[in-house]
Amino acid sequence: MTGAFNDRTDRTSYDVIVIGGGAGGLNAALVLARARRSVAVIDSGEPRNAPSAHMHSFLSRDGVPPLSVLETGRAEIARYGAVLVRGQADQVEAGEPGGYVVRLAGGATLDARHVVLASGLRDELPDIPGLRALWGEGVIFCPYCHGYEVRDQPLVVLGVHPASAGQALLLRQWSHDVVYVPHTQPLTEEERERMDARGVRVADGPVSGVLTREGRLHAVELADGRTLECAAVFVFPKMTPNDAAFEGLGCARDEAGWLVTDRAGRTSRPGLWAVGNVVDSRAQAVTAAGMGAAAAFALNHDLVDEEIEQAVTAHRASAVTAAR
Repeated sequence: MTGAFNDRTDRTSYDVIVIGGGAGGLNAALVLARARRSVAVIDSGEPRNAPSAHMHSFLSRDGVPPLSVLETGRAEIARYGAVLVRGQADQVEAGEPGGYVVRLAGGATLDARHVVLASGLRDELPDIPGLRALWGEGVIFCPYCHGYEVRDQPLVVLGVHPASAGQALLLRQWSHDVVYVPHTQPLTEEERERMDARGVRVADGPVSGVLTREGRLHAVELADGRTLECAAVFVFPKMTPNDAAFEGLGCARDEAGWLVTDRAGRTSRPGLWAVGNVVDSRAQAVTAAGMGAAAAFALNHDLVDEEIEQAVTAHRASAVTAAR
């Protein structure tokens, strides 16, 4: 059984709309659908980890292609009645009474009592020739995701981010042959000392390109012509959350501009939730899935509380009417 996307749905009103069909969004939808909530998942079908052939550090799914995991997840939520909508959620707006309207690219709208944003983030790579083409296969970011597969092999870390030096030091856990290239991120004297103490070599000079051989990563080329052969290039991308759909709703943000949530995923605005990479750049698929589940548990309890309050209000009104 597979979870098929719908380009349109006859139903337009739901208890919950989930924006984003990655691990976080699908797990939230799974919990909510099993709680007998009406749920729609809006997804563009372009997950962050699509360039990777395999995902890791996910119990029972270690080494499985990420797109296969998502296909399984879609089938699971569909089994409980959740609707999968292929599309892009452009904007979330306040609706009546107290709910929200989700506007899709193309003009369609869906209504929901609560909205979960699970739309992930964008990895923006430095403009180095050959880098983007190898992203996910040879050019990677996360040691915990892919470090084991390149263990004990020569690794190059590109210095393009304030955290790049720490990334190089961390990678010594996986390989004895790590080279740091301070491309746009020069080292302080203290950092050089730490590199030397840790056994990380430094190759000074900017990078001119990433070289391939027979379609696979071969080496990093420096501006002076030197080449550093390697099994993987680690680069710290600029990460930008895909949270434009919540713009204009007044949700609190931190100093870096990221949405602020409580431990359950609630934003500062009632009825709006956010989970996974859209609020936590460190979240792997397994942690994003956990965040989605935690939000779904709390969200369902909030819905139950709302329904109890509505029932009590109606009960009291009925009692007053009967007493007249």
